[in-house]
Amino acid sequence: MLAGTQRLGVRCRPKNAPHSRESVKSMSTRTVIIPAAGHGTRLLPATRMTAKELLPIYDRVAIDFAMEEAAGAGVERIVLVISASKEAIRTYLGPVDATQPRRPSGSGRSPGRPKPEVCFVIQEKALGLGHAVLCCKHMVLPGPFAVLLPDDIIMGPNCLEDMTTHYTTGHMIAAMEVKAHETSQYGIFQCSGPTTDRRIPVSGMVEKPWPGTAPSLFAAVGRYILDPTIFGLLERTPLGKGGELQLTDAIAAATRNTDVSAFRFVGTRYDCGNHDGLLAASVARQSIVRQKTAARDATDALSVVGFGASGVKLSA
Repeated sequence: MLAGTQRLGVRCRPKNAPHSRESVKSMSTRTVIIPAAGHGTRLLPATRMTAKELLPIYDRVAIDFAMEEAAGAGVERIVLVISASKEAIRTYLGPVDATQPRRPSGSGRSPGRPKPEVCFVIQEKALGLGHAVLCCKHMVLPGPFAVLLPDDIIMGPNCLEDMTTHYTTGHMIAAMEVKAHETSQYGIFQCSGPTTDRRIPVSGMVEKPWPGTAPSLFAAVGRYILDPTIFGLLERTPLGKGGELQLTDAIAAATRNTDVSAFRFVGTRYDCGNHDGLLAASVARQSIVRQKTAARDATDALSVVGFGASGVKLSA
């Protein structure tokens, strides 16, 4: 077990013996890591008492979106990284019995697909996203694995499922195009191929470059599919900005001998780690719920007067 971490209430098998690189390439994405140990300083004062992942997005809480996206992508295991002060997340998701791992509902999951098991890891020190991922090294099932940041809520088609469909090898990171004056807020890709396709070859990444110095306008968004070789790179990567272990630094180093690509996702991304993003996501979710309610009410009304869902008069 890594220093500074603790496993909680899990019945997860340790990572199996390493597979050859050829067999790893052919495997599907079986594990999702959801880092949820951050302090939520951009959402103070609300996060003094409530974990940011439990703040409401209209009729849901933020962590629900991450859990359902992961389950909908068909993974076998979800590993949540929390801090000792955020036990409320584990309480919210339900008790984890040593003989019966918690399994999310997985809205949008294919019928008959088994629900993923849910495990927890404690990150005792806030040393960045790279450290949170490294804490899960022995919890990840063989093959490529995903990282899903719950602050980034993407409304639309299941982003992670879409990425797993297009993933072949190496490291893949979700990407969106930003405005030139916004580059200092994101990790920015240095592209090495055509940017018109959904998959864009990447030769490097720059963390939060000043406007005018960015190598492109394509920014990394909180969805990753990573080859397990990233763990070795993280162990050798020095602390970066803010004295934290930056995942983007390890990915940038990987571009020397590993395929790295940016993936243009479909949908709208909301940064729910700040007040404006949280409000915008709530308004968008409200619109979706109201549209579904209106459609259901219209179908019910048609049924009452003898019309089918298509609006065709039903025979007596």
